[in-house]
Amino acid sequence: MPSETTTAQLSAPAKARPGAYRTALMRKETGSLLLLVILCIVVSALNPRFLAGANLQNMARLIGAFGIFSIGVGVVIITGGIDLSVGSMMALLGVLLSVALTENGWPGPLAVAGMIAVAMALGLAHGWLVTRLRLQPFIVTLCGLLFYRGLARFIASDETKGFGAAAGFEGLRNAVTGSLWGVPTPFVLLLIISAVMWVVLNRSVYGRYLFAVGRNEEAARYSGVNSRRVIAGAYVISAALAAISGVVFAFYTNSISPSSHGNFYELYGIAAAVLGGCSLRGGEGSIIGILVGTALLQVLQNLVNLLGVPSSLDFAVMGAVILAGVIGDQILKQRSSRIGRRGRL
Repeated sequence: MPSETTTAQLSAPAKARPGAYRTALMRKETGSLLLLVILCIVVSALNPRFLAGANLQNMARLIGAFGIFSIGVGVVIITGGIDLSVGSMMALLGVLLSVALTENGWPGPLAVAGMIAVAMALGLAHGWLVTRLRLQPFIVTLCGLLFYRGLARFIASDETKGFGAAAGFEGLRNAVTGSLWGVPTPFVLLLIISAVMWVVLNRSVYGRYLFAVGRNEEAARYSGVNSRRVIAGAYVISAALAAISGVVFAFYTNSISPSSHGNFYELYGIAAAVLGGCSLRGGEGSIIGILVGTALLQVLQNLVNLLGVPSSLDFAVMGAVILAGVIGDQILKQRSSRIGRRGRL
């Protein structure tokens, strides 16, 4: 049975993060933010169209759409897991949303609530397989990636689904694709969700448990933390945020091709989280960092488009970004370990 001392030792770092970790995280966030500022300056110098109002509006819309589900992916990564299913889940939910609205005549709010509920159920299933059957998160969500994509193609009969003129749910489409005080709605949604998730991660018991489980699940469990619920909750959050992003992307594109909609979006989420300071080992990460990482990726993609670079290089850029983030994380880990050993000596 764990002693009170063990519990206190676990809870202390979870309540107030150690100074060394907090400093390292701030360095990552500052470095990513500085890189974002420099990149924006370079892009605007190379092509003044970067600062055009229409371009900034479109980029803010994409940052919002990608940032929402990237936060969910980041939460899973903090637990030491991974979620590879978000892109295929968006395809499946997009097809179901189209069927519900255009073929079955569901009211808009009910259809959106239904998609979020379906996604949360799928996320709960992921969490159950990972925590109860002790399957690897990579395998569970990889199977989800394949299963949801195939199911979307089957339901849609491999045909493109869409919303047409949005007859009967124009208000919903306008709300999702419109703007609020000149700011695209997806970006406003991202800000609201980011504020809520910041409070969850930094000011709640569940947030402290997330980091504790990510650092050492066994120690957290022996200290009285219900690690199964914590991890399962992370997958439910990831799926729910993927559903919200899925609704945004469905109306943004106004068509859902089940074979390609959401392809490789999971890589965008992972890359944004890694760039933002989330360690693939678990136990590290921040909402601010994920937002900066998302913005970095979208500015990079915008640079590729403005400079006329072939779109086929998008994935090459993505792979290079993820590799750079992992290498940077490894270097920081090794440096922190050396500093720690010197301090003990």
